Amino acid sequence: MNEAQSHFGVLYVVATAIGDDEDLSARAKATLQAVSLIAAEDTRDAGRLLRELGISTPTMAVHEHNEADRVPVLIERLQAGESLALISDAGTPLISDPGYRLVAAAHEAGIRVSPVPGACAAIAALSAAGLASDRFHFEGFLSAKAGPREARLNALAQTPHSLIFYEAPHRIIDTLTAMGQVFGAARLATLARELTKTFETMKRAPLAELLAWVEADSNQQRGEMVIVVAGAPALAVADEHRISAEALLTILVRELPVKQAASIAAEALGLRKNALYGLAQQLREAAP
Repeated sequence: MNEAQSHFGVLYVVATAIGDDEDLSARAKATLQAVSLIAAEDTRDAGRLLRELGISTPTMAVHEHNEADRVPVLIERLQAGESLALISDAGTPLISDPGYRLVAAAHEAGIRVSPVPGACAAIAALSAAGLASDRFHFEGFLSAKAGPREARLNALAQTPHSLIFYEAPHRIIDTLTAMGQVFGAARLATLARELTKTFETMKRAPLAELLAWVEADSNQQRGEMVIVVAGAPALAVADEHRISAEALLTILVRELPVKQAASIAAEALGLRKNALYGLAQQLREAAP
C-alpha cells in the first residue's frame, strides 16, 4: 500500500435484516452511523431503516440501472478519505443484488473492502431446509421465460449438491411445475417463504407434493421465497451406462451443442435425454 492509499476510506459491505429488524447486528448499526455516505439499492427502503435506527447518514441510490455511472463518484470519495457503506434492500448485498461493480472497482483502486456480515436469505433457508448443506449451488432467480428457465433447469438436473433458488411469488407455481418436470416429481425440496417475518413458513416435501400444497393455499403464493432443491442422486445415470455415456458425450460435445449431444447420446444408449443433459453440460464446461 502506498502513502496515498493509506489515507483512503473503507468500503463496508453491510448486511441488513431480511425481516426481523432485531437481526441487524450492533456492528452494522454502528457502521451505518459512522460512515459518510450509504450507497443503497433503494433509498426509500434505506430511509425507513435509518429512521427506525435514529441514523441521519445521507444515502445515494446505487442500483442495477445506475451503478456503472455512480461507481467513479463513489471511488473518488473513498480515495478522498471518506468511508462508505453499501447496503441492499434486505440481507447481504451482492447476493442477487447490485454492488459487484463498486466492490470490484474498490479492489482495483487499492481501497479496503470490509464485510459486515449478517442475514442472508439463501443461507438462512439452507440452514433450516433439512437437505444436504456440505456443498451447495446458489442459482438465484431463474428466467421469467419458460424456455430459458427449462434450459437452465436441465443444465442443473444432474448437479449432485443442493440447489438454492430465489423466486417471485407470481412465478412460484410455474417454477415448481418446471422443476418437477425436469428434476422429477419425487425430488425432495424445501420452500422457505417470508423468512424471519410474521407469516414465515417452511415446507419440505417432494416437488409434486410441494406444488400441490402451494396451489391449494393462495397464502403460500405471497411474499419473499427461497427454494432449496436436493441434489441429484449419485447414480442418476445407471452404473452400467455411465462410463459409456461419459465417453460418448465427451466426443459429441466437442463438435455439437450440448442439447444435441445429449439427444443423440440418449437415443444411442436408450436413456432419458434430461438425465444426460446435465452430464453433457458438465463435460462441456470441463473441456479444455
